[in-house]
Amino acid sequence: MPEFFRHFFSQGLNVAAYGGGTPKEGYCMHKMFVLDTNVLLHSAKSISVFHDNDVVIPMAVIEELDKFKKNSDELGRNARAVIRNLDHLRRNGHLYQGAPLNPIFPQCTGKLYVLTAAELGDEAVNGEFKKVFSDDLGNNSPDNRILRVAYVLKQKGNMVVFISKDINLRLKADALGLKVMDLETEKVDTVSLHSGFRMIESTVEDIEQIYHTGKAEVKGNPFFSNEFAVFVNQESKKYAVCRFKNGRLNLLDNALSNRVWNISPKNREQRMALDLLLDPEVQLVTLIGGAGTGKTLLALAAALQLVVKQELFERILVSRPIVPLGNDIGFLPGDKNSKLSSWMQPIFDNLDFLLGNDTTLNKGKSAGRSPTDALINSHKLDLEALTYIRGRSIPRQFVIIDEAQNLTPHEIKTIISRAGEGTKMVLTGDPQQIDNPYLDASSNGLSYTVDRLKEQAIFGHVTLARSERSELAGIAARYL
Repeated sequence: MPEFFRHFFSQGLNVAAYGGGTPKEGYCMHKMFVLDTNVLLHSAKSISVFHDNDVVIPMAVIEELDKFKKNSDELGRNARAVIRNLDHLRRNGHLYQGAPLNPIFPQCTGKLYVLTAAELGDEAVNGEFKKVFSDDLGNNSPDNRILRVAYVLKQKGNMVVFISKDINLRLKADALGLKVMDLETEKVDTVSLHSGFRMIESTVEDIEQIYHTGKAEVKGNPFFSNEFAVFVNQESKKYAVCRFKNGRLNLLDNALSNRVWNISPKNREQRMALDLLLDPEVQLVTLIGGAGTGKTLLALAAALQLVVKQELFERILVSRPIVPLGNDIGFLPGDKNSKLSSWMQPIFDNLDFLLGNDTTLNKGKSAGRSPTDALINSHKLDLEALTYIRGRSIPRQFVIIDEAQNLTPHEIKTIISRAGEGTKMVLTGDPQQIDNPYLDASSNGLSYTVDRLKEQAIFGHVTLARSERSELAGIAARYL
């Protein structure tokens, strides 16, 4: 495994614990973090991030984990991992009395409890509590049973923090006077997220000198590998774009990115993106941008250029997460390719545009989607569901993962770790358009990857800002 991937995967989770004063009295003298089910389903390692504090898992959470344990998806894998960890911990102490966490997680000095509200003696809690949980929050709801445990612990004098990724449940917990937090692990600051380039105000003479020498010098603020510098003079509108590689800022070669598979970059950001996409030494590229900025089109154009024309890779593998917008359409008939065709329609749209005027793949074409069919039949293009990517080794391929903002950091890790020798991967997406209910702009796998890998020499990133699809699409992206 390449060293930078190993560094990416080995990073532990981290969460800031809620700080408070000394507890009055109660079940435990440590801060107590009560975890909701979705926290454990999001990350099986979540019980290990509280260091010297105690972790409480309500019994209702165990029941909900049991419902997920047979799933073959990421939720099922996390549920099984949590259950195995709990089974291991109970061998070193009773869970209702608090089992030490350090046998599995050496960095933790606290204990893990599995508790019910009745076990804590909620009959001794004041009458207001009973009224709330009998009239407003009934016991039939697992969410309310989870809240009940947190509330009783707090009423007994413990410093309690309720952790949930469910916004509505956090609202209810806050209304009950509980300290609440989202799981802050694997989150990034979207405001300061690496854009892939810097704008540098320059004189016309400096810009002309860059074009003359083919390189630029900037003092201070060292650049990341494959980061771009845009030297611009606002008054004259002149600019020069350089990329930091091998310790120096080099002017972009116009010949490499001016025309790629019948398309040309329409703005500076697209030109930067193509420069990264066409460089075989950059093994992982991420492209972030809104609708119509050209993320998928640029990735496919570069893939066709490097696979079909230059034959630097054996084939193109395209995949995207199966997350519907709105209600799902249900069962789809046919083989794998037939089932995937509905989900891959955005890919087909872009391929039809790119291949429409191509003569290499259109010889002897028949009716229907002939250019794309020819590409698939020639084994130069493979469509794959992410469901089947675990366990694979993918050498010498140009891999495009579209809509990567709907993937968790762990799912992104699983995908990137499939890369074999000679493989290039491209992740595209828009963190502002997430359909996964448990992810947001700061916690999705695409943003996380950009933040964690920005210093790696074989990684490159560009944020695309301008919509180039059409005037109407640009207006919609800007004003709606």
